[in-house]
Amino acid sequence: MKNIISFLVVVFISNAAISQALEVCSDCEISTLKEAIRQAKDFDTIIVKKGTYKEYDVIINKPLTIIGEDYPVIDGEFKGEIITVISDNVTLDGLFIKNVGTSYTEDYAAVRVRESKNFVIQNLVLEKLFFGIYIEKSRDGKVFHNKIIGDAVEEYNSGNGIQLWYSKNIQIEHNFIQHVRDGIYLEFSDGCTIKNNVSALNVRYGLHFMFSNDDIYEDNTFENNGAGVAVMFSKRIKMYNNIFKENWGTASYGLLLKEINDAEIVGNTFADNTIGINVEGTNRINYKHNTFKNNGWAIKVKGACYKNIFTENNFLYNSFDIAYNSKVNDNEFNRNYWSNYTGYDLDKDGVGDVPYRPVKLFSYIVNRTPETIILLRSMFIDIIDFSEKVSPIFTPDNLLDDHPQIKKILW
Repeated sequence: MKNIISFLVVVFISNAAISQALEVCSDCEISTLKEAIRQAKDFDTIIVKKGTYKEYDVIINKPLTIIGEDYPVIDGEFKGEIITVISDNVTLDGLFIKNVGTSYTEDYAAVRVRESKNFVIQNLVLEKLFFGIYIEKSRDGKVFHNKIIGDAVEEYNSGNGIQLWYSKNIQIEHNFIQHVRDGIYLEFSDGCTIKNNVSALNVRYGLHFMFSNDDIYEDNTFENNGAGVAVMFSKRIKMYNNIFKENWGTASYGLLLKEINDAEIVGNTFADNTIGINVEGTNRINYKHNTFKNNGWAIKVKGACYKNIFTENNFLYNSFDIAYNSKVNDNEFNRNYWSNYTGYDLDKDGVGDVPYRPVKLFSYIVNRTPETIILLRSMFIDIIDFSEKVSPIFTPDNLLDDHPQIKKILW
């Protein structure tokens, strides 16, 4: 065993010793990135000098580190895909890639990683793109500190900023993404971490999950997208400390949950969205330490939602805190702060002595007849809400918070 280890160490040192750096520039012996890759040996470093290189369909088929100095431009001239990685252990760093081809039959990307592992895609600037970074059937990679700026206007002719398909254990951190279809899209991709990204002004979603399990996204900002985040047909997603704000429109929301189970939604801020969270077919979700502020609806429950727990959240100045379309409730609300609560606390223990009923009759009416929203601030609405609170008929009679907090909760 010792002999084997010694042999592997010698091989590693030998490879490190013979690896070399190749330079690419207009006046260099090597003037194109394709030629540098052709001449390079495994684990070499290619340094691309400042300048413009009109290349596309660049295939990286061996383990290499490619570093740009002062952000050299790789211009695809709208002819197709620009860089495709099909080898393990590839690093791309510091390139400005633009002018990706557009196609209705091919998902051309600025950078595609296919069936590879242990890759690093970092410090790239991507503009004039169809898809930005496309990770396909790959694993154990990092996508860090990239700036992805599209010019998408409609869904049908635009691609996503960062797309994962059948991939595992990918870290996506500190990226800035805007004006694409979906900022970040995961499909059949498990065990991924999405952290400290800003995804804004995108046509559809800031972040979109489909059939992806055991992922975590935290400390991200999703602002002014068609809708903030959609999590669909997935399990055990952890959603921590994100900001969902100004996702505003007739069919917009901060977060859409559809057919997901056993997730955690903790420490997030939902502010100034049409709907903070739109929920359908979700079970065993833990909502804790979230703030819902100035939304049209803080949470809109469309049905088939069971065993969810809402505890120690702040509901601040929303037009509607909770909307339900059913009289059946199997969810628990406990120890939340509700700015619309008008009860009292005679024993001064910080807990309201009267339970709070967050579902208003008027929210039930608006769900069925949206035009009635014009009556929102009228005295008539106050009267019917009060009558429903006294004797629930249309809203779930067991949907209440028995321990409403008197003061806003601080964590």
